[in-house]
Amino acid sequence: MSVTGNVKIFSGNAHPALAKEICSHLKCDLGKSSTERFSDGEFNFQIGENIRGSDVFIVQPTCPPTDQNLMELLIMMDTFVRASAERVTAVIPYFGYARSDKKDRPRVPIAAKLVSNLIVRAGAERILTIDLHASQIQGFFDVPVDHLYAAPIVVEYFNNNPIDNLIVVAPDTGGAERARAYAKRLNAGLALCDKRRERANEADVMNIVGDVSGKNCLIVDDMCDTGGTICKVAKALHEAGANEIFACFSHAVLSGKASDNIISSHLKKVIVTNTIPLGPNARALEDSGKIEVLSVAKLLASAIKSIHDETSVSSLFI
Repeated sequence: MSVTGNVKIFSGNAHPALAKEICSHLKCDLGKSSTERFSDGEFNFQIGENIRGSDVFIVQPTCPPTDQNLMELLIMMDTFVRASAERVTAVIPYFGYARSDKKDRPRVPIAAKLVSNLIVRAGAERILTIDLHASQIQGFFDVPVDHLYAAPIVVEYFNNNPIDNLIVVAPDTGGAERARAYAKRLNAGLALCDKRRERANEADVMNIVGDVSGKNCLIVDDMCDTGGTICKVAKALHEAGANEIFACFSHAVLSGKASDNIISSHLKKVIVTNTIPLGPNARALEDSGKIEVLSVAKLLASAIKSIHDETSVSSLFI
């Protein structure tokens, strides 16, 4: 795969390794730029080559430190617009603040809408992202959004590494549709974890809907933050008689004690993608051998080529 024409790919500080891997698939060089921070912490950015009239793609997941990486993205886009780029596409493999997508309690923000407004106002004419926490976030942007899914990559992995007697498990009712899609493509059964809190300050009660006794389970979710929920689901599956328990999620946020939680859990292995770079918190998890990282670089490279060539990206959903 190679890209032709006046296309430029740049990276912020959030995930330069992914940007370089994308460029490797597209057989092009990463755009030249320099970043620095003033003594007071302000971010400064300069493009190191002429991009006038170019089709620019900025690779920058808004992962932790979320506010810092988001601000970098906004400043970079403003720079490219002022340098007369023909079009600026924000490639955001992981979209931070996505969990704040509605007012589910009184007097709370809808931060996902605010962030989408900021990104568009800064100059993004198109968004390329993977596995938004809620699909309706696409509608928060007033520009086209190419919303890709990591499912084809994960399904290919499990087809190459099959698990006998498999049943796919949704960790909550909101993830039922995602789990159903995985179950269909893996020719597996489907189960659901019904999570509820009976009283304040008491642990969640996990009720498994479906027969998992003696079966190997795959918990499917879009992200893992502290690992609390996924480990509780694994415990409930174990108590329900499940055999081996695996998990897969697109975005490995893994904050706080997530690594320790997963290592000490009933999970045999977790499969993640590199939409987010594994941070220091994940080092113990890597050393334990309980995690495997799949790359989304080829998927993003194919999407970037299709966007630049003005061809359909629908084939990437197969």
